Amino acid sequence: MEWMLLPLKRYADFSGRSRRKEYWMFVLGVFIAAIVLSIIEGIVGLSGMVGGVYGPLTTLFLLGILVPSIAVQVRRFHDQDKSGWFVLLALIPFLGGLAVLVFMCLEGTRGPNRFGPDPKGGANPEVFA
Repeated sequence: MEWMLLPLKRYADFSGRSRRKEYWMFVLGVFIAAIVLSIIEGIVGLSGMVGGVYGPLTTLFLLGILVPSIAVQVRRFHDQDKSGWFVLLALIPFLGGLAVLVFMCLEGTRGPNRFGPDPKGGANPEVFA
């Protein structure tokens, strides 16, 4: 549960690095919350009132997590030693979202990089001969 809430604690923190686990647990938490809200809206009779897709509760929730969602994506790119501006790839129709999805699945660089220490806490092991 801690991993799902960590991006909310770092709400608008666009610096540093985030692990894949932090990102994907946050995505899972958002997905579950959106489903629960959609079910509640369906029971109450509010579903599809905003643009025919999401109800008002789900829409407000998704708008509320927009900033932490972007921030955790930026930190994932930082973990791979890439600029946070790579988030803008998602604006390219069709392939952009797929590219961001692939990048979110890739492992970050081991050890410290220009965006900070390794979020896994380990550094490159030294080999003694």
